[in-house]
Amino acid sequence: MIERKKECISMLLAGGQGSRLYVLTENTAKPAVPFGGKYRIIDFSLSNCVNSGIDTVGILTQYQPLELNDYIGNGQPWDLNRNFGGAHVLPPYTKTTSNQWYKGTANAIYQNIPFIERYQPEYVLILSGDHIYKMDYNKMLQFHKEKGSECTIAVINVSMEDATRMGIMSTDENQAIVDFEEKPAHPKSTQASMGVYIFTWAALKKYLIADEADPNSENDFGKNVIPAFLRDGRPMYAYPFEGYWKDVGTLGSLWDANMDLLDPKDPLDMRNPHSKIYARNYASPSTMIAPSSKVSNSFITEGCRIKGTVENSVIYTGCEVEEGAVVSGTVLMPNTIVRKGSTISYAIVGEQCVIEENVTIGARPEDCLGEDWGISVVGHKKTIPSGTVIKPKEIV
Repeated sequence: MIERKKECISMLLAGGQGSRLYVLTENTAKPAVPFGGKYRIIDFSLSNCVNSGIDTVGILTQYQPLELNDYIGNGQPWDLNRNFGGAHVLPPYTKTTSNQWYKGTANAIYQNIPFIERYQPEYVLILSGDHIYKMDYNKMLQFHKEKGSECTIAVINVSMEDATRMGIMSTDENQAIVDFEEKPAHPKSTQASMGVYIFTWAALKKYLIADEADPNSENDFGKNVIPAFLRDGRPMYAYPFEGYWKDVGTLGSLWDANMDLLDPKDPLDMRNPHSKIYARNYASPSTMIAPSSKVSNSFITEGCRIKGTVENSVIYTGCEVEEGAVVSGTVLMPNTIVRKGSTISYAIVGEQCVIEENVTIGARPEDCLGEDWGISVVGHKKTIPSGTVIKPKEIV
């Protein structure tokens, strides 16, 4: 008999503009930004779903969706090409004259109630498509069931400084949530929301409908729906997470997360075969690292040609570093060429760039006065003419 019901499905919010990534998201949705040599940011949430036994994922797109749509395709690279379930790209759509762009995270889910109802789920997992982490959502679901929770929020401990930029929870001795504040000026705790929620669907549907009917609502989970659950005394719990998690919403955090992959302690647990990160890989299998090259502590992806010096860097698929070029502390995104005589230090260089001869991009921290140093960034598909100097913190 064909299965017509799913216990838990996932809704992955992937429509964000990612404005703090500047030139890297001018024509690309943030979840489609390359990460880690051969991945896209969204690969982590999709792979977590599959590794957790969740085989139905609605991917809600809005801003610059074309590249993301092409990348996801039928979901086959993540084993999400299913006859019933699988990966579904869900842009805003019009069924009445009142429908419009997704107004907020809660409205995005509200507009897709018919999609969710197709699977008659007991539980709905809400995810963000712009975080780097590995997590077994099934363990969180078991926690949700055991607590009799209607809303469970994954939390991670952060610094007091970071707490002012996040949704912060206070809990009792049983991990029940007793207080929630979105980006508080004076945080009462350091338990921060990871943007990973499990809701009992019957309860969430009721609150989404009520939220949509409120003309004063911003239609946002953190600002409206979660406070409404709390205000009404619904059973809500915080699920503690102790692994690696990073919001890569800024240029600095994106660079940091790429560099974390080079840590020999492997904080992201990338070597674990039981939590593999899957990706659509367009790479040519042929990689050439010349005997005369100098490569140290770097991630060199398939399909690269390295003749120069590469140290402490992440080099993506299809990149070329010519003889005499030096790349250090840098993220080179796919199909970028660095010509001879050029030096790139502590930078992010976008996809399909050509760095002509004798260009200088960025600098090492020790070569700058403290406040003058920062990551240099070159946007996608840029050609940087010979002799150009791009200073630290400069964005092209």
